[in-house]
Amino acid sequence: MRLGFSIGTLGPVASAPDEHLKLVAEAERLGYESVWASEGYGADPATTLAWLAAGTERVELGSGIIQISGRTAVATAMAAATIDRLSGGRFRLGLGTSGPQVTEGWHGRRYERPLAHLRDYVQVVRTALAGEPVRHAGPTLHLPLPDSRGKALSMAIGPVRRPLPIHLAAMGPKAIALAGEIADGWLPIHFPPEHVAESLGRLRSGAALAGRDPAEIAVSPMVMAMVDEDADYARDVVRPMLALYLGGMGSREVNFYNRLARRLGFAAAAARVQDAYLDGGMGEAMEELPDDLVDALALCGTPGRVRERLEAYREAGATALVVGLNAPTLDDRLEQLGWLAELNS
Repeated sequence: MRLGFSIGTLGPVASAPDEHLKLVAEAERLGYESVWASEGYGADPATTLAWLAAGTERVELGSGIIQISGRTAVATAMAAATIDRLSGGRFRLGLGTSGPQVTEGWHGRRYERPLAHLRDYVQVVRTALAGEPVRHAGPTLHLPLPDSRGKALSMAIGPVRRPLPIHLAAMGPKAIALAGEIADGWLPIHFPPEHVAESLGRLRSGAALAGRDPAEIAVSPMVMAMVDEDADYARDVVRPMLALYLGGMGSREVNFYNRLARRLGFAAAAARVQDAYLDGGMGEAMEELPDDLVDALALCGTPGRVRERLEAYREAGATALVVGLNAPTLDDRLEQLGWLAELNS
């Protein structure tokens, strides 16, 4: 099992740009397979990854993830081809549907039929990246527009790597099956190894539906990581981000991360965290996060425990593990990169 490193975004909770570059350079030196940049409602991951391409030589660069509501499918294909050319063929395109709060509140698009839209979107992206005229008539996308002056166009440039790998962020059973059917990789977030193993059946069923070999689909869970001899301190470092995801990444009605915690058997705790976050804030939500829920959703604790969990991910079928770091200083994060690489060896 290889390691990847998620820098998150270039937003207020992350390091300064020059510190990001130092972290990425260190990850590359240590042999990390990939570096990923994410999207919320701040920094643009495509721009970030193009910048990182100039500062690296070997490490793969992935969007983890680009929100499909934020740009058209052909705009995403153009960005993917550009980054892949700038990096010499090192780009991986990670896509996801996001949720109604961001889709409708930030991008001004209705959150309707998200999986049908994702299927249409991936097909259009693949057509464009293949250099073919883009013609598509699906339930959510129609190109060129019917009864219009539009014509089917082909992209003027192409990626170095053909086909360029597409990874899908998927958490629910239907979304995971869709990843198995149409994607080159699956990006589950906050999944403990036991749930990765349990969910692989969905991925394989989707692959079987499309006549694909599931062994060819990369499985790259994305987890927050913190190694320390003091297990309580390690939990406290990741608690703020977990509280944000379970409490604030969505509404009371739709929060995919909160649903995951409920599926994992933490329904009461997940409800308390969400209520505390929405009624009070981060501090209150953190207080409601029990240790066993933190241990389930994050890769944290003593070196011995983290080594055991890395092995559990390997046995669960993960081909790579993408770690995010919340350690307080640059030096702490550099140390964490080294520690994780050693524990995974």
